[in-house]
Amino acid sequence: MTNTSDAARAYSRANGERFLEELFETLRIPSLSGDPAHKGDIRRMAEWYAQHLSGLGLQNVQVMETAGHPVVYGEWLGAGANKPTVLVYGHYDVVPALMEDGWDTNPFEPTIKDGKIYARGATDDKGQLFIHVKALESYLKTAGAAPVNVKILLEGEEEVSSPNLMPFIEAHQELLKCDLCVISDTSMRTIDDPAILHSLRGMTYIEIEVEGPREDLHSGLWGGAAHNPANALVEILAKLYNADNTIAVPGFYDDVVPLTAEERAMIAKTDLTPEQFMQSTGVPQVWGDANFNIRERIAARPTLDINGLWSGWSGPGPKTIIPHKAGAKVSSRLVGNQDPHDIFEKLKAYIESITPPTVKVNVSLLTTGKPALFPFDTPVMQAAARAYEKGWGAKPIFTRGGGSIPIVAEIADLMHIPVVMMGYGLDDDGLHSPNERYTIEMFHRGIETAIVYLEELANM
Repeated sequence: MTNTSDAARAYSRANGERFLEELFETLRIPSLSGDPAHKGDIRRMAEWYAQHLSGLGLQNVQVMETAGHPVVYGEWLGAGANKPTVLVYGHYDVVPALMEDGWDTNPFEPTIKDGKIYARGATDDKGQLFIHVKALESYLKTAGAAPVNVKILLEGEEEVSSPNLMPFIEAHQELLKCDLCVISDTSMRTIDDPAILHSLRGMTYIEIEVEGPREDLHSGLWGGAAHNPANALVEILAKLYNADNTIAVPGFYDDVVPLTAEERAMIAKTDLTPEQFMQSTGVPQVWGDANFNIRERIAARPTLDINGLWSGWSGPGPKTIIPHKAGAKVSSRLVGNQDPHDIFEKLKAYIESITPPTVKVNVSLLTTGKPALFPFDTPVMQAAARAYEKGWGAKPIFTRGGGSIPIVAEIADLMHIPVVMMGYGLDDDGLHSPNERYTIEMFHRGIETAIVYLEELANM
């Protein structure tokens, strides 16, 4: 450790309570990107961050317009051209939260219980992105300079699949030019088991609609000769998986990059026992491909899941009909090197091939996201590992993440830079759920780790 980083870490500890209070200010703003009624709150959140970054001494701070919600940009480039430039990405928008969803406290009034902050956005992603803001402040307010150049890019549409971020990046590549991107929007199993993700799953999301009779039919008059679309849909869905719990779609696994022995050994360090999995999820038994352990199934293998079903009558009392239509939403989490559009074509062809001729089927594509897979033996990844050892106090594990952040692969592909996912959350933080929470110790340890990482990058 240098005197500079030591002083920055000491500053972060001395100002830890103020940092929390500032974080609470952001958590009180209901920046719901998917609700037009909160468009003003999104704008208010963007302006709050812009004012805060300016107050810390960043230059060229702007609230920049997109076709949707604005992005916030700021930079500190005082380290010079011979030092790396880091782009810190985060998102300031959140998903909806209502008391009737099951919250114990007001989701937009942060509450501390048992060392945790309960609020919507606490871990996803306001708490985690704020770590980088405070790490940079800790350098600027002590040494007057950071060891590397830093650019900060905060968006307000991540929770609605970032429809306008890539067009923004494409139009501002010179402004955003950098050597690497750092994202903190992931998690680890326990506070003593830090993890650096080098992979995230992608997504192909489809809708299946099965149509039978011209309109709903009386099941007593027509049942037995008219194929019920709901029955046909169930038959189709039942054929998506083989008896061994592998996906039955021809060619589905063709482009999956096999796990190496080294990767499997690292993933095994974070594996869950069946008992732990059942306790965390409430399921009566673990399910899946027996050729892979639980952690591999939920992080390193592709999936195919029914996310929604609808048909017929679901109101109170009976209504004996053969419904006109039935539908399902189905998502597939993808791993490298699967292509979302290729998977859609394979799903569509297979579903059409197994649809009975007694009904019509329409398979449509809703959303896609590319999977991300990065080597973990690169200098920027190894610098991150050293930062966790020194700043967090524990050696991290390189592992894969089961979730999807499409922008990760898109940034890497478009800007031709490595993306480092330094997560400071916990797997059980309840993101997107009632009573989302963030452990205060994670916040403070994260700031110190981010401080050290900037120094490690400068010394590469």
